[in-house]
Amino acid sequence: MLKLLEEAGRLVGKEKPFAFWELLEKSESASKEIIPESFGKIEAGARVMGSLFLGEGSLVKSGSRIEGNVWVGKNCVIGPNAFLRDGAVIADNCFVGICEVKNSIILEGTKIPHFSYVGDSVLGPNCNLGAGTKIANLRHDGKTIMVKIGAKKVDSKRRKLGALLFDGVKTGVNSTINCGAILEKNAKVLPGEFRK
Repeated sequence: MLKLLEEAGRLVGKEKPFAFWELLEKSESASKEIIPESFGKIEAGARVMGSLFLGEGSLVKSGSRIEGNVWVGKNCVIGPNAFLRDGAVIADNCFVGICEVKNSIILEGTKIPHFSYVGDSVLGPNCNLGAGTKIANLRHDGKTIMVKIGAKKVDSKRRKLGALLFDGVKTGVNSTINCGAILEKNAKVLPGEFRK
């Protein structure tokens, strides 16, 4: 998983839009190989239903639920009452509070503290999602997600795909990010704003 996080960091660090779903495909494959180990602490009242790798100094707080194969790096705080689903990969020094993260790569120092949903996405380092931020990952018509890369739209060939957020993105409360969106480095999403 560390190699995957290094690759994700390199790609996000270039600050050029890329086929980020290819990282998710690698992550989905790597997640199947997670060996359950805990070098951190899991409080009483947290439920782990699957294979969890928990890094040194990390804490899973009471009321949190982990389903499927999940990888959490060092010095992270998960919860209370977080819901991590299969394929969640969380790098070092992250905070995931009362929210849901599914099949996503969250890079170092990112905070998802309150009532948010992140699915099938790649979040760069040092992002901060305001309370109630939702990242859509499914079209209403069931078609595959199109992603604008440069001047052209590319078919991801995925029915479920969230967003790519580069380093330092900040979202305001109750903001919404559409499936297939790419947010540039240090982008600011206003409270209640919808980003395509």
